[in-house]
Order: sequence, then structure tokens, then C-alpha cells
Amino acid sequence: MSDKIAYQDSNIAFLMDGESVYVGNIVYECFHRSIPMHSHSDNSYEIHYISSGHGKVTIEGCEYDTLPGTLYITGPHVRHSMIPDDRDPLSEYCIYLKLSAESGNGRNVMSPISAFRGMSIWYGKDGYGIYELMSSLFAELEKKNIGYRTVVESIIKQIIISCVRNCEVNDEKSETGDYKNADSQYLIIEEAFLYEYATLTLPSLAQRLNLSTRQTQRLLTEHYGMNFQSKKTEAKMSAAALMLRLPDKTITGIADELGYSSVEHFSSAFKKYYGMSASRYRSPL
Repeated sequence: MSDKIAYQDSNIAFLMDGESVYVGNIVYECFHRSIPMHSHSDNSYEIHYISSGHGKVTIEGCEYDTLPGTLYITGPHVRHSMIPDDRDPLSEYCIYLKLSAESGNGRNVMSPISAFRGMSIWYGKDGYGIYELMSSLFAELEKKNIGYRTVVESIIKQIIISCVRNCEVNDEKSETGDYKNADSQYLIIEEAFLYEYATLTLPSLAQRLNLSTRQTQRLLTEHYGMNFQSKKTEAKMSAAALMLRLPDKTITGIADELGYSSVEHFSSAFKKYYGMSASRYRSPL
């Protein structure tokens, strides 16, 4: 895909739950530049979906380490900015929406568009297929087959509903304390290292905890006495010791399963951690 694809002033507008929705811009961009702090006017919303890359997003003073699968919403007057990682620039799908002025008369507060209106700030991980919807949206806009405008309107409605569903799931977790309770934070950490020791990254763990990477490192140091990399090494070495007791697993296979780039890299890490080679650990006599 090109570094930037933009559909602007395409005159896409529709009614949703009795409210008018005007679609200003629909943009895909791979960012090699920073986006300075900015905000939008009354009744304006942006849906941002990060499809690849890494970087930092700041929303009303809160900084987030952003990675693929991130969804965030910025509503009226919400100040936000973005800095891509030079080595792995962010790619983002963005839809700019303008809703009708809110009258408050006879609206169904449980309707998707009313719920979406309340999402003036939301940041989290998508769990409702927004990447697939965005891909379909851009395919329709590119091909412009007969009836494409009707399909585009339908897809954007689905994206709005998916945003609301993501928010509702997050709110339910917050109400039960899944993210706010300190004990639950430790459970998230421990399960992540227990089951994902080969692939876990600091940004992905920080996102689950709703913390910055710096806050996550501090939490690990304060409560486990080690930083992220040390705890990941501990988890991988513990798994390696168990795997070496299984005769059907080769050392090369274990190295690959633990996410090491080569058996030599694994062997070096194992010897440094345990003070002996993996083969000697496997056959001590």
C-alpha cells in the first residue's frame, strides 16, 4: 500500500439512530513525520486504528506506547499528537466524523451513536475486527463499484459500532477492577510471563496494564526486583530447564520455541544464567 491514501470531501453522509453523520476525511498513512499537538471542533471525532509499526501517542497529557492493533478515539477539543518510531514507523487508518449538534431531545441513550458520542477520549486494543473493516472500506473506495456508497456507509456504521463495543468491554473490566486493582495488575504480569515468555514485549505488557513503558518498568522493579528484560530472561530460562527434562525435545527445538534467533544464542544465554551448558544440564552425569 502507498505511504498515504486519502479520500477527502467525498460527500459521504448518512443518518444513524436519527443523527446525521458527515464523513470528512478517510485516510491511511505510514508516518515518517510527527503529528504536532492539535484538536478538533465541536461535534468532531477521529477514529484512529494502528495497523503496523510503533510510536508514541499523547492524548490530553497522557503518553502511550503504541503498537499494532491499537484503537483510539479523539473527540471535540481533545488535544492529541503522535511521534512515530524512526525504525518502525506507525501506519494508521483514520476516519474524521462530524456529528449533528446534540439536542438531547428524545434520543435513545443506549443507541450506538449516542454511546459513540460519549467516547470523547478512548484508548485501547481493538477486539472487534476493525482492521478487516478498514481494509474493506478502502477497497470499496478504490474500486467504486456500483452501489459502493451504500456499502461504504454500512462499513462506517459497523466501525462506529465496533468502537462502542470495544469501549463497553473495557468499561466492564474497569468496573470489576481488572485494570484498576493492584492485585489484578500482578496477575496480568505473572500470566503474561508464564504463557508468553517467548513473544512478550514491554510495550504490549504496558498496554495491558494501561501504563507507560516507564511506569511498567518501575512496577516490575518495585515488586519483582528486576526490570522487564531480566524477568523475561528468568521466565525463558525456567521454561528451558523444564523442556530440557523432556527427552523428545532437541536443544535446537527448544531454542526456537523460546524465541531465540539461533541455538548458539540460546546456549550462550543458558550458560550465562545457569553456569553450565544446556547439554550438561540435560545429562548431569
